Amino acid sequence: MTLAAQAHGFLSPTGVEIAFLLVGLVTLGAALVTVTTRQLVHAALWLVVALGGLAVEYLLLTAEFIAWVQVLIYVGSVVVLLLFGLMLTKAPIGRSPDADSGNRPVALAVALAAAAALVWVVVDAFRTTWIDLDGPAQGSTGVTGEILFQHWVLPFEALSVLLLAALVGAIVLSRKNKEGER
Repeated sequence: MTLAAQAHGFLSPTGVEIAFLLVGLVTLGAALVTVTTRQLVHAALWLVVALGGLAVEYLLLTAEFIAWVQVLIYVGSVVVLLLFGLMLTKAPIGRSPDADSGNRPVALAVALAAAAALVWVVVDAFRTTWIDLDGPAQGSTGVTGEILFQHWVLPFEALSVLLLAALVGAIVLSRKNKEGER
């Protein structure tokens, strides 16, 4: 048996696996900078990098439709909505002393507990799940649309109402009160 014919294992990753790991590390770093920076606009821009990294991860997993949805909805819409909210509410552009409450150790403990709980729930939920590789690809538009419109319609619509409420709230907060109004 030639060396090329041998199956690759944990110690001999493929190029896609290496790229997945490197993009994952960049995405993790961008996410950490997003939540630790004291400048709100910089946090929003680092969020763009983190969400874009997730889109690249979806591309590496051959889920092209999900990757484009990630780019169009999250990078294109949610971050723009966040930036509009920052601008309309006259949030400070530079370093903000209000952005750090001094509770970083407590926040870190809560974040680690939440991450551990999330990992435990996902591992427990998918422990005995097997993926059928003979059917259509799980990231294809047909399968994704079928799952989205059969099982996830209500959360999808709830998210759209939440985003609309955030936009309306930003507009209300940005309006100047005239004298005599409450």
